[in-house]
This record gives sequence, C-alpha cells and structure tokens, in this order.
Amino acid sequence: MAKFTVEELFRDKGKDLCLKLLAGEKGLNRQITVTEINRPGLTLTGYFKYFRYERIQIIGGGEHSYLQFLTKKKRIEILDKFFSYEPPCAIITRNVQPLRELITIAQRYYVPLFLTSLGTPPFITELIAYLEEKLAPLITMHGTLTNVYGLGVLILGESAIGKSETALELIKRGHMLVTDDVVEIRQKPGGVLIGSGKGIVSHHMEIRGLGIIDVRTLFGMGAILESTRIELVVHLEEWNESKEYERLGLEDNYTEILGVKIPELVIPVRPGRNIAVLIEVAAMNQRLKSKGYYSARELDKYLIKLMQKKQK
Repeated sequence: MAKFTVEELFRDKGKDLCLKLLAGEKGLNRQITVTEINRPGLTLTGYFKYFRYERIQIIGGGEHSYLQFLTKKKRIEILDKFFSYEPPCAIITRNVQPLRELITIAQRYYVPLFLTSLGTPPFITELIAYLEEKLAPLITMHGTLTNVYGLGVLILGESAIGKSETALELIKRGHMLVTDDVVEIRQKPGGVLIGSGKGIVSHHMEIRGLGIIDVRTLFGMGAILESTRIELVVHLEEWNESKEYERLGLEDNYTEILGVKIPELVIPVRPGRNIAVLIEVAAMNQRLKSKGYYSARELDKYLIKLMQKKQK
C-alpha cells in the first residue's frame, strides 16, 4: 500500500497550498495512506461513530464557526476526543484566526495543525489532486516509453533487442521520448495508466557503440515529454520461424499492467524490418480503433459481402 508522511506533504506542497504549521511539529512523521479527505462537521457535534480519522481533516469556515459557538468546556471536550483519534493532520482553511484550544490540544497529541489562506473548495481540489498523484498504485518496468502521433507507446523486449535504437529512430521522425530503460507507471482513477521517467536520467539513452546520449540536448525540448498516458504496448522479440505471428489483425490482444488491460502487439525483429515505421503505423491504427474503426474487420466484412453477391 502506497503511503507518505505529512512532512512530505508540507515539503512538496506547502508553498502551493499556502500552508503554515501551527502545532504538532513532532507528528510530521505521521503517515498519509488514503486520497480522501474528511470535513468533520458531524464529528464536531460529538457523533464519532463514523469518524474517518485516517483521512486528512479539513476544518473550514463552517466547522470553525460551530466550534466558536460551543462553550469553552464543551469545545475542549469535543476537541480532546477529536485529536485523541490521532488523524494524520488537520488543516484550517480561509486564514481564520484559530481557536487557542485547537492549537493546544493538537500540540498535546502531536497532530500537525496547519493554517491556509486558501478557500475551502479550491484548497480541497488542489490537495486531492496531489494525494491521487502521490498515492496512485505504482510499478516500475524495464522498457522504453515514447509518444507517437499523440499515443503513448510502451516498447518492451529482451535486452539488446533494439528498443533504444527504435526509439531513437522514432525521435528522428518527429516523435517524443518519455523515458528509456526504467519506466514508472502509475494508475490513475478510471483505469488510466500514466508512464514517466525516474529522475534526471529519464531523457538519456544508452546506445550500444555510442554510449550515453542526452536526447533533450541533441534534439531539443520538442523531442521529450515528462509523462504520457500508456495506450499501446509493443513487444519486440527475435523472429521465430516456428511461431505463428498475427497476419490479419481481426482479434485484439491485451496485456495487463496494474490490473488494467492495454492493447498489445508482438512485432518480430529481423534484419531489414523497419521497426520504427511499423510502430508508427501501429499507433495510427490504434487511434483508428479507439474511434471505432477496425481496418481488418472492415475488409473482412467487405469480402464477405462480395462473396455473398457472387453466390447469388
């Protein structure tokens, strides 16, 4: 299960989210494990039965106004029970002047308490987007990720099969490189897979006989992308004379990555085949399929109709 600390949230997004730490510094190592947030309106009335304490707690204007309405004794009682559940952190929005009891009780339980000047709706939107990115299921694969005609193509295959050389030819033909060798794949909501590189080496390529090359420096910023949606997997393999390869394309093949089915093509490699051109055509054909047009099936239908006419 993916997780990260409140300290990472503060470090990564503290400036963008206008966060100011008020209390609970010793609890910055608390873990954030879910993408959902919680507005504890009902909880602050004293009803804790369905309190989602594992979520980040957002105290907006309504919640803070209600706390001000309570007597001091009742407020302390509610807040003491609230923070005793030890949520990852609590964030007060709209830059309201925080109640003293909020700060002192949060400090007592070492629960980080933040203040932001942002309004509650825009703050929640920005925060959830960050949480979904940070906690998305992640897998690392060995391959080369390119963007061909706007379609993310993940090229897989054994070492030395020609993945990098194929990607280099695609770059020369005007397409873009996302990363070579190490591909990080994250699953976004809706079964969307986003691939990206890892660190500063993502736009470098190892070409046997040449060594390491910097694609951005050689070909310019237009030749690289930071990330792309993966919509096609191309598996390169040595040509095997005894194996029957797809020749018609009537049936689609898929591979699973993080439980998401992605269209897959197996392209046999042998001298004389221009793999980059084949991948270009495969990308264009996949885009047609995504629009509902299947070239092989249309030809099959036409031939069947033609034969039926001749039989009459």
